[in-house]
Amino acid sequence: MKKLPYEGIRVVEFTHMVMGPTCGMVLADLGAEVIKVEPPAGDNTRRLLGSGAGFYPLFNRNKKSLVLDLQTPEGREAVLKLIATADVVSENFKPETMRKQGLDYASLKQINPRLIYVSHKGFLPGPYDHRTALDEVVQMMGGLAYMTGRPGDPLRAGSSVNDIMGGLFGAIGVMAALRAREQTGEGCEVQSSLFENNVFLVAQHMMQFAVTGKPAAPMPERISSWGIYDVFQVAGGEQIFLAVVSDTQWAIFCDAFGYQDLRDDPRLLGNNNRVRCRDWLIPLLRERLALQTAADLAGLFERHGLPFAPITKPHELLDDPHLRATGGLAPITLPDGDTAGQTAQTVLLPLALDGQRLGVRRSPPRLGEHSAPLLAELGYGPEDALRLAKTVAKAA
Repeated sequence: MKKLPYEGIRVVEFTHMVMGPTCGMVLADLGAEVIKVEPPAGDNTRRLLGSGAGFYPLFNRNKKSLVLDLQTPEGREAVLKLIATADVVSENFKPETMRKQGLDYASLKQINPRLIYVSHKGFLPGPYDHRTALDEVVQMMGGLAYMTGRPGDPLRAGSSVNDIMGGLFGAIGVMAALRAREQTGEGCEVQSSLFENNVFLVAQHMMQFAVTGKPAAPMPERISSWGIYDVFQVAGGEQIFLAVVSDTQWAIFCDAFGYQDLRDDPRLLGNNNRVRCRDWLIPLLRERLALQTAADLAGLFERHGLPFAPITKPHELLDDPHLRATGGLAPITLPDGDTAGQTAQTVLLPLALDGQRLGVRRSPPRLGEHSAPLLAELGYGPEDALRLAKTVAKAA
């Protein structure tokens, strides 16, 4: 593949969990040198269990790990030397944490005026910015949990949507700031937040209210925009999602299944009429389709170019033929815990440049894997690097 677009850009990140690491992963996948500065004990996400077990290995590929104890004067001196060589600093800690370390934007721009500083926070500056935010917190207060669950049963989305998307907006902000720096020669501060990201996700429902004057109903109870846009339970208890969203698709659907009576029914002419008839149309279709298998329905819909989807569990996607055939998955070596050294498949960014996917150049780094060469680059001799490594090992 030709040179990646952000080769030559150095990013120093002080991040943990998902939001900040996502920003760094995007920049790293696009070619930037991303140096993850970790405390002696390492990023806490290296040790998470359950739903957090995938955080570190997924969001920290293509990065380098440098371990420094920022509680010591020597550690702070080393990191400031590193930042003086950087184009970007990325962080997602509390503002007071960065200020106490002298790692806030106001301090760092004094030593590197060209520095771009991206902060990932719960809220943009304002009345809420003192609150501690998590993805689930902003989903609840930002309308997304209300829209996802059934009435009276708010439900978080089944992924860290705000953390991930907030990190993406942080990366977009960095890209914009790098372009602006080409024109002005000056860096700037970029801010991305969970709450405002969540509000952007539900903005379509806010605009729906502005247009119609009616509050949006939770997605399970909404008035669908389409006549057929539903999950159907079929033979063997399997489920499949089927959609018919245009008049052309309706004609194809009726012909494919031999539903001439439905095609000729004047009440069902036009999508909006089919929406109005959903109270009797959908139960009728559920009854008619119940004896067919999900595989047969999928085959028929695919042959006729109609939208459909199997109901898939995340782990089943590791064997998805499309992802495998198109290079959407790539091997990494796991860095930590009982699975350290084992190979796993990771998911690449959902984009291609000139037909090429952005691959894995480095597996998620082991703790301090790149400390020695990075410290040497900053002017520390072999004895200094060795001494720092011994201090780290003792602390860890």
